[in-house]
Amino acid sequence: MKILLTEGSGLTSRQVATRLGELGHQVEILSSTPICLTRFTKHVRRVHAAPRFGSQPLAWMEAAAKICRDNAIDMLFPTQEQAAVVSALQTALPVSTVVPDFDSLMAVQDKISACKTLAEVGVPQPRTIVLEGEKDIAKIERYPVFLKQPVSTASSGVRRTQSAAELREAARAWGLGRQPLLAQEAAAGRLAMIQALADEGRLIAFHANARIREGAGGGASVKESLPLPVMAAHVERLVRTLRWRGPISFDAILTDSGPLVIDVNPRLVEPMNAWRSGVDLVGAMLDLAFARPAPAQPPGESGVRTHQLLIAILGAAQTGRPRLDVIREILAAAQRRGDYANSVEELTPLRGDPLAALPVLAAALLTLAWPAASKVFERGAVGAYALRAGGWAEIVAAAKAANCQP
Repeated sequence: MKILLTEGSGLTSRQVATRLGELGHQVEILSSTPICLTRFTKHVRRVHAAPRFGSQPLAWMEAAAKICRDNAIDMLFPTQEQAAVVSALQTALPVSTVVPDFDSLMAVQDKISACKTLAEVGVPQPRTIVLEGEKDIAKIERYPVFLKQPVSTASSGVRRTQSAAELREAARAWGLGRQPLLAQEAAAGRLAMIQALADEGRLIAFHANARIREGAGGGASVKESLPLPVMAAHVERLVRTLRWRGPISFDAILTDSGPLVIDVNPRLVEPMNAWRSGVDLVGAMLDLAFARPAPAQPPGESGVRTHQLLIAILGAAQTGRPRLDVIREILAAAQRRGDYANSVEELTPLRGDPLAALPVLAAALLTLAWPAASKVFERGAVGAYALRAGGWAEIVAAAKAANCQP
């Protein structure tokens, strides 16, 4: 089949391209920039130019639909924030896809709605307060606190604050009073990333992994799969309540008293650790897209370790000794020692795919010559698909207009 990915810049897109290529599909991608991570693999046959999603979500959707029609695409595979506009306007799409109904997506797309939905369903989260104005800051009893914008991508809309004064300053900078913000108490523990897939409220796949090493942008440069049955029960209850269709992902803090959810993404996030553990999220999404039987998958193997050397290098370049730490990171990965022992590359696997080496090589050379280049890499990738408040408002308005049509 010819499958078109909604984005070429993200980590998820690059991992999905590998898995689809392994399954024998022809992979093409949409990209607002000619140089993007996902084009550097043998699995991608073609890159289609598209408007920048973050600033033009409706123009992006129009272009995506036309490219699907003009190129005999069989499926549009959502890999980043474009899932929001695809969900809103999916009836106008001329090909198969896998996204939740828009009403379900709206329940978790922005952080304030997600917080309320999790509370209603009984999914545990850190103590969280919606700030409508500065007077609400007095309700916060413990610091540090994470201040969050309602609509943001990756860590761009999250700021850690250590005091009421610092929180007040950050909130003013983000326009508190003109828009509500979320203040969430910090929780102690490891970060876990959870991926799930549901078919009209029936949980058919679940996977969890812990962040062993932090890379650029707070992402996991090294992960390890782990059993998390208590979280599986929470997710099963949530998807059943929302009658969810498609992928949904979570970040949680593994505290001594259990996992606390700190973020929800109504889309697929980095599926390769799951695949290496025995949970095929990508294959199951294809089954849903084409109405094939999608039986519930058994839990994956625990203790499976995978890494992403590219974001490890970019993270090392942001330390106090960037050049030395970049060299150490590369040597540790090459020698498979430390956290890289018994670990498999999940982002840019090189076996039989020499093109995959180019982004890693470029990141290594550029950060050794100019460590600040790591931030350029990071901003360029996330900026290509980041959804902001204005774009989300356009999508909501377009969904309402579409539903009002006779």
